Amino acid sequence: MILKDKVVIVTGASEGVGRAIAERLAHEGAKLALVARSEEKLRKVAEMVGGEAFVCDVRDRAQVQAAISAVVAKFGGIDVLINNAGIWQKPSQLDELPDQTVDDVLATNLTGTIFATKYALPHLKRREAETAILQIVSKSGVTAQEGQSVYTASKWGVKGFTDVLRADLKGSNVRVGAVYQSGTNTDMFRKAGDEFDQAKLTEPADLADAVAYMLTRPPKMWVPELHVAYW
Repeated sequence: MILKDKVVIVTGASEGVGRAIAERLAHEGAKLALVARSEEKLRKVAEMVGGEAFVCDVRDRAQVQAAISAVVAKFGGIDVLINNAGIWQKPSQLDELPDQTVDDVLATNLTGTIFATKYALPHLKRREAETAILQIVSKSGVTAQEGQSVYTASKWGVKGFTDVLRADLKGSNVRVGAVYQSGTNTDMFRKAGDEFDQAKLTEPADLADAVAYMLTRPPKMWVPELHVAYW
């Protein structure tokens, strides 16, 4: 896909991986619709990359639906949806996790992704050319790791959702892909109170390059999954 002038939605775009993806795709000439709940940070990113800010908390399906409608009203359609919004669960035993953490992790990582996809899908299908849905998942979508019960449940859910979506859309103009990345050097861990040395983790800009690679394959080539690890 040639991304120049394509309308690309990036959720969780106010910082971290989402911000890096926005910066990378701006270089490809994409028309960026940037979605996040932190209005101040989001508007700074939008100004920096020449995109449009759509303030939205993906935990709230009504806000998600409104944001998708606002993007279509602004740009006339959607070509790519990148579901990147996500939060971390500090490693913990299940019975020690606050109920609110369980709700927030599932609503942000899983149902937020499902509803963004649900509301964007009709618009993606309407395009005559190829379109794409790309999920930024995590290696926790394919690996069981101690102390991450709820986070892993959310990410395994995204993987299952994505696999079925890909099967459902086979033969259509909508391509479906997923990135299963290992730890990335962002503030996501610190926000959840998980403090550790992140120096060895993948840099967001490098992961954004991988995303650009997936989206810019030739018409008869698609990368449905990309597993990214740090060394």
